[in-house]
Amino acid sequence: MLDIDLFAGAGGLALGLKAAGFAPTDLYEKDRRACETLRHNTLSADATLEGRVFEEDVTRTDWRRVTQPVRLLAAGAPCQPFSLGGKHLADRDGRNLFPEVLRAVRSLGPQAVLLENVRGLLRDAFQPYFEYVLRQLECPSIRPRPHELWQHHDERIRKYQCAPGYEPEYRVAWRLRDAADYGVPQTRQRVFMIATRADLPLFEFPKATHSRAALVKSQTRGEYWERHDIPRKKVRINGNGALLLPLDQEDARQPWKTVRDALAGLPHAAEREGEAAMNHWTIPGARRYAGHAGSSLDWPSKTIKAGVHGVPGGENTLVDDAGKLRYYTLREIARIQTFPDAHLFRGARMHVTRQIGNAVPCEFAAAVARPLADLLMGAQPTKVGEAWR
Repeated sequence: MLDIDLFAGAGGLALGLKAAGFAPTDLYEKDRRACETLRHNTLSADATLEGRVFEEDVTRTDWRRVTQPVRLLAAGAPCQPFSLGGKHLADRDGRNLFPEVLRAVRSLGPQAVLLENVRGLLRDAFQPYFEYVLRQLECPSIRPRPHELWQHHDERIRKYQCAPGYEPEYRVAWRLRDAADYGVPQTRQRVFMIATRADLPLFEFPKATHSRAALVKSQTRGEYWERHDIPRKKVRINGNGALLLPLDQEDARQPWKTVRDALAGLPHAAEREGEAAMNHWTIPGARRYAGHAGSSLDWPSKTIKAGVHGVPGGENTLVDDAGKLRYYTLREIARIQTFPDAHLFRGARMHVTRQIGNAVPCEFAAAVARPLADLLMGAQPTKVGEAWR
C-alpha cells in the first residue's frame, strides 16, 4: 500500500513517518530547493529517507493516475494563512491549500489522514473554517460544487450529517500539542488532525512523554548539571507551562530536553560556509532587540522560525555560557528540529532556514504517527477513491 506526504518541504514529517513505520513514502513538493534536499536524502549513500520525490504543484496533480490503494495521506499544508505572524486571511489567502488536501482525500480514499498546522488555526476568527475542514474529513463524499462558497458547502454537509441514519465515513480526532512534551528540545505548539476510516478502531493521541516539571526537578536536584558535567546554574523559569509538581512528588515522564541536550557532541562550527560540513558554520550579526531575548542553553529552545517574513532579533538565537548572544548554526537548528545529522540541506542560508523552520520536528511527527501505524496494521485495503462507498 502507498503512503503519501503532501507539501513535504525538507522532509521533517516524512522522517517522522518513516520512524513510525510509514516508508517508503511518495513525497510531493513544488519548491525546487526543497526538492533538491529531498532527492539528496533519498538517493545519497547515507540516505535518511525512502521514497519517490515528485516536484510538482499539487493544485495541478491529477490523482487519477494513482492506482495503488493508499494507506496514509499526510500533509502539512502551508501555515501562513493561519499563522499568528501572518496576514490572518485564512480561507481568503491564496496559500490556503486545505481544499487541495481534501481534493486528494476524495480522490484517493486513504485508510487514514494525518494533517498538521499552526495553533493559530484555533483562533476564534478561524474557528468556523477549522470546523468546516473537520466536517469535510468526516464525510468527504459530499463534494463542493464548482464555484460554491465554502459557507454554502458547509451548510450542505451539516444538513447531511443531521439526516436520520447518518454515519461518518471517517472518524476524526484533533489535538493541540507541544513538541517539548514529546522529547523535542523546543517549545512548538501544533494542531494535529487524524482521520481514520470508519471501519477502523478509533485513533487515540499518545500521552506526553516529557514534562516541564521533570526538567525543573532534575535541575533543582542537580542531576541535570551532573549529566552535563558543569557547575550548577540558577535557571530562570520563563514562559507558560504546566504547574510545577512538588519536588518530592514523582513524575513518570522524562525531563523536557534542553538546547544543551540537543547540541551535545556537535563539533565546532566552521568559520565560513565554504569550509563547513553538515550545514554547520558560524553566522555573524546577531543583535538584541527589546522583547526578543535569545534562547537559553538550559531550557527548550524558543520556536524555530522559517524567516520568510524577516526574523526579528532574538529569534533563532542563543545566549551562550558566557552570556553572549549568537545565531544558531543551521545544523544546530536542524538538531533542535530533531533532524538526523546525516540529513543535509540544499540551498543558500535563507533557503535552508526556510526549509528547517517550516518543518514538523521529526520526533514530534513520529510520536503522533506511531499509534496510527499500529492502528493500521492488518487493516484491509480498499479500492482507490472508494473508502466511503
